[in-house]
Amino acid sequence: MPQIPTTPEAPGSRHLPVMLPEVLAALQPERGGVFVDGTFGGGGYTAAILAHSNAGVIAIDRDPNAIRAGQAMVANFGSRLRLMQGAFSHLQELVMESGHTKVDGVVLDIGVSSMQIDEAARGFSFKSDGPLDMRMSQQGLSAADYLNELAVDDLANIIFIYGEEPRSRSIARAIVKVRTEAKLQTTFDLVKAVERATGPQRARDRTHPATRTFQALRIFANAELDELAAALCGAEEILAEGGRLVVVTFHSLEDRIVKRFFAQRSGVRPAASRHAPALSDGPSPSFTTPQRGSAGVSDEEGNRNPRSRSAKLRFGIRSAASAISFDAQSLGLPQFLLNDRGH
Repeated sequence: MPQIPTTPEAPGSRHLPVMLPEVLAALQPERGGVFVDGTFGGGGYTAAILAHSNAGVIAIDRDPNAIRAGQAMVANFGSRLRLMQGAFSHLQELVMESGHTKVDGVVLDIGVSSMQIDEAARGFSFKSDGPLDMRMSQQGLSAADYLNELAVDDLANIIFIYGEEPRSRSIARAIVKVRTEAKLQTTFDLVKAVERATGPQRARDRTHPATRTFQALRIFANAELDELAAALCGAEEILAEGGRLVVVTFHSLEDRIVKRFFAQRSGVRPAASRHAPALSDGPSPSFTTPQRGSAGVSDEEGNRNPRSRSAKLRFGIRSAASAISFDAQSLGLPQFLLNDRGH
């Protein structure tokens, strides 16, 4: 088995991916074959897989900036790397378009990348002023479009469900009040609107009061939870028997969906009681889960990269059983928002 790196060692990789040693240990690319990096980003996982095995990689990202920047890595690795622009919710279709019907592993690093956060023009961060955009694909409606058009109840629901923000209703009312005076156009416009409801950050506050609102709008604008659920099911379809699905999440909403997915697919069912009788036998398990629960970031990595501290890793190994049909409700997707968005 090749030595597991602690940093990417391939030309073209532009950042240190979160939990790289743990991801490679779970993914086991040294087995060879074809692997899918469904969230290419800066190319850290892809670089490590290619540099430390003979495997091939199909790398997917919906951000055109990531695709353009990844061309240097394609030039370095040639036919072993296929870089494709698209949403990972279409993972199965993209893999088949690349000429494969089955793959040996899939890795997904969920959420916004550090490069997107650090680029003010993308509008993901409240720490620097920029256009209120937040679109990963740079297509469709922006965060500003939603903020300036949605009704106060819809805004409150988005901020509460996707941001888990207890002050969601007062923040939504403040946003609507602000936009009657002038449309929200920049990230600082939104920060000021939030602070009307919450007040500015205090010295004892661990996080900025706009943190959860920004998270909520980003997740909603990019349909991130819908995308995640579709990607998990797509991976289930295209993984060969013995193939591995590795998922890194950064907050509870994502991790809850991944946890439920693996629980359902590995045959975990609630214990029977007089209030809840045992469920009848369901489909054969499509995954086994060797790791109990999730793995977290090491203290060393958390100190080196504070943004990684909330990361959790879960993985499963594909069985020979058929894929289980998609059920949004059982995975915990917010139904009222799914219906509103036409899903």
